[in-house]
Amino acid sequence: MSASGGTRAIVAALAANLAIAAAKFVAFVFSGSSSMLAESVHSLADSGNQGLLLLGGKKAQREATPQHPFGYGRERYIYAFLVSIVLFTVGGMFAIYEGYEKIKEPHPIDAWYWPIGVLVFSIIAEGFSFKTAIKESNELRGKQTWGQFIKRAKAPELPVVLLEDAGALVGLVLALAGVGLALATGNGIWDGIGTLCIGVLLIVIALVLAAETKSLLLGEAAGAEDVEKIKAALVDGDVVTRVIHMRTLHLGPEELLVAAKIAVQHDDTAAEVANAINAAEARIREAVPIARVIYLEPDIYHAATAPNGAGSGKSL
Repeated sequence: MSASGGTRAIVAALAANLAIAAAKFVAFVFSGSSSMLAESVHSLADSGNQGLLLLGGKKAQREATPQHPFGYGRERYIYAFLVSIVLFTVGGMFAIYEGYEKIKEPHPIDAWYWPIGVLVFSIIAEGFSFKTAIKESNELRGKQTWGQFIKRAKAPELPVVLLEDAGALVGLVLALAGVGLALATGNGIWDGIGTLCIGVLLIVIALVLAAETKSLLLGEAAGAEDVEKIKAALVDGDVVTRVIHMRTLHLGPEELLVAAKIAVQHDDTAAEVANAINAAEARIREAVPIARVIYLEPDIYHAATAPNGAGSGKSL
């Protein structure tokens, strides 16, 4: 996984979550707070998720084989999808169960300084991790809004870490509110309500992640900007006169397949067409470096048979 895949952000999140999970569990042991138990499981699940992202990045680097001729780039999508499942089952469902149990049988929080101290420490540590994820994301985000970046990003790691860290910070605030209200009122039910809210939050984040990674698994085309660059690179105005139709597909976050039917002159020789195709492939790779697998089919353009008005140069 390249640096653009967010390795630094993943490692920062992993280190923060391991330290936070240990601190939260110690606070649970001394205080009996269900919010702290739910949050410790949440941080432990997040640590496992970061491990899965790193493992997916490692497996995606394997060389192509006869059985998998386009390589293993989509391994990163598979492991990102597993992250959403882990977050849903381990984090969200456990927190909802624990919150329900605490609401049903509330009990006061002991040694209040443990959960309060650990939550403040956790907010600081998660804030550092979140800041790292934001910094790396800004290098790729450009002028996109955060919502657009999460939806359109082809590398799944940074959106996953961003949503996890944002969810963790909101969850910590909810836990702090639940513990604080339980201490202020002397009623442990508030601790359970805070835990329940954490569970709902985690499930919502997991569903968003699942929807986005499912789209990547199904196969997404290149972004609109890259599509326009490829179309411009294909046409040289001499031998290649237009793009009849074109398809693009991400084989992985950093590998793009391009397949296009291009129009050539009816009297061009085979050598001229072959040279034009080679030149077009070179221009595409220069314009969009991640376009590594390119298939170009020459044809004679006929306006009457061109699909959906593709004679205008628009790709389908």
